Amino acid sequence: MSEQTHNATAKKHMVLVLTEPRDGQTEEFDRYYEQDHIDEVLTSTGWTTGQRFKLADEVGAACPLPYLALYEAWAEDSTSVLKTLNDTRDQRAQSKSLNKRTAGVWVFEETGPLHELRALTSK
Repeated sequence: MSEQTHNATAKKHMVLVLTEPRDGQTEEFDRYYEQDHIDEVLTSTGWTTGQRFKLADEVGAACPLPYLALYEAWAEDSTSVLKTLNDTRDQRAQSKSLNKRTAGVWVFEETGPLHELRALTSK
């Protein structure tokens, strides 16, 4: 089953990937992520959305890495999300500009409904 298929047992997961470029590789790192990697992740995994962010400010504990890729995935559990990511790795180009030594992946499972301002202001 494609993870895009939202069956009754599939749950929404948010996949957070924190990364940084290797020294002197920022331009290639940015090109790789924006022109290749995010679309390859979506195509190979069946995840529904992906977007990239750069740390702009912080309060509290320091964020360990400056770049975030945020993906939405539907699956029965987080183990399935990570299995899909790992099983499809050979379908994606890998860039030497990405510092794999410091990168990390976290999978969060939804615990409640989505709250939207639009819904609140229309009451």
